[in-house]
Amino acid sequence: MKGGRIAALLTGMLLVGCGSHPEIPVGEQQTLVMEANVLAAGISAENPQLTTSEIQATASSQLYNERTTPVTVHYRFYWYDARGLEMHPLEAPRTVTIPAQSSVTLYGGANSLGAHKVRLYLYL
Repeated sequence: MKGGRIAALLTGMLLVGCGSHPEIPVGEQQTLVMEANVLAAGISAENPQLTTSEIQATASSQLYNERTTPVTVHYRFYWYDARGLEMHPLEAPRTVTIPAQSSVTLYGGANSLGAHKVRLYLYL
């Protein structure tokens, strides 16, 4: 009986895990996260450059489109405090269309004081 209960419990835990959304593993020092389909669409990007001031932290990143057609990319900047904790409220996701064989610069600003790190997330 005990073995059957343990097997049922493990099966239930596996099913719960299967229902969650897939997450992209991110290291603490990783400042740029791109989904694989962004790379497949011919988009490359520079790591975001963080600028801090007494008023607000800002970041910028250059995106490049190697394709002969425009590509629309969604993005969000995530901000972190000195302890590495994500700052809220989160910025709303934004969208940019990168013209064919061209580049654009993305800009973001922290919504509150105390931002020390930034991460840029790109997806289609």
